[in-house]
Amino acid sequence: MLPHYSPAQLLALWEQGVRRHPIDRALLLGIWARPDLSPARLSDLPLGTLNRALLHFRESCFGSHISACVDCEYCGTRLELVLDTGQLLADTHDNDTLTEFEISGLRFHVPCSRDLAVIAMEQDISAAALKLLQQCCLSDSAETGMDLTSMLTEAEGAMETLDPAADISLSLACEDCGHRSSASLDIGALLWSEIDVHARTLLFEVHRLARAYGWTEPEILALSPQRRAAYLDMVDA
Repeated sequence: MLPHYSPAQLLALWEQGVRRHPIDRALLLGIWARPDLSPARLSDLPLGTLNRALLHFRESCFGSHISACVDCEYCGTRLELVLDTGQLLADTHDNDTLTEFEISGLRFHVPCSRDLAVIAMEQDISAAALKLLQQCCLSDSAETGMDLTSMLTEAEGAMETLDPAADISLSLACEDCGHRSSASLDIGALLWSEIDVHARTLLFEVHRLARAYGWTEPEILALSPQRRAAYLDMVDA
């Protein structure tokens, strides 16, 4: 169970996010992670700042230890990863001030959630990268007649330098085939999957106790975890 939040609050969060697009879901989690900011302000935060807020929130909810799995892209072996939020946070930095850069006289800003939403339906990776750069361009490139395609590599490097937590990359090495690769950690997706498991477990507990005793959901959620567990043990017995 998430500390500092009641079972009813956990289910309310799950209900709000279960049918949302992953980008909107990350922003929903961001509201809980940064209650000091308005939803509109969250949408404009650099992606790395939002990711760091979600890492802090994940640590407060489930601790610093993260267990995750990913398949080797070469042989398909399931690789188990052990991560630490403290180390991930130490390897990046907040980016609330240095959010703009210049290439060949054009000004750009690092991507935010609003920018990702614009390219969410784009299937072609190259087209998505160019569209994202266009979205982040603060100057009128059409007016200057400049081609942004030639700036993609330099822009990517500038964005990574200014906002390293926007894409948290993990180095992988397969023990079976020795193949080395990298994978991006989607902290929003990871955090949501953990919340989803807790919420569905809680719903199943409500279901079992409601069938056994005829109690309502609010009555069951009002029980402490210890009392709920004790009643469930008696149901199983």
